[in-house]
Amino acid sequence: MKDNGIKLLWKDRKRYMGMPISFTKYSLGEDRLFCETGLLNSQFEEILLYRVKDISLKRSLWQKIFRMGSVHIISSDATLPELVLKNIKDSFNVKELIHSQVEKVKIARRVRITEINDIDECDCDCNDCDEELVEE
Repeated sequence: MKDNGIKLLWKDRKRYMGMPISFTKYSLGEDRLFCETGLLNSQFEEILLYRVKDISLKRSLWQKIFRMGSVHIISSDATLPELVLKNIKDSFNVKELIHSQVEKVKIARRVRITEINDIDECDCDCNDCDEELVEE
């Protein structure tokens, strides 16, 4: 599936009561996640997949009844730190597809994210830990 020359792995619309009657479109490319909103005044947003930090799925009772869910994506993107793919069908499989594609892109770009849980236990020689370096 291709859209504007970009190979898409998945696409859907925001749904109401299970029906895709919305002007919000979501799509997943090989290295980016896209969100297009609006009819007359359109807005196009994208998140580079290697910037995705967390993915979660939420499903209310109504979403379960209509076999939908909302995928929440947290990223380190400056303009779009949080994106919610609202009321999409097959939400669990979409979340898993995004997760696997994020991992592929991070491996391909050799991106490593290390988390420091306790800043006091950091014994590195960098200035990122807000520690003062003492010259001897």
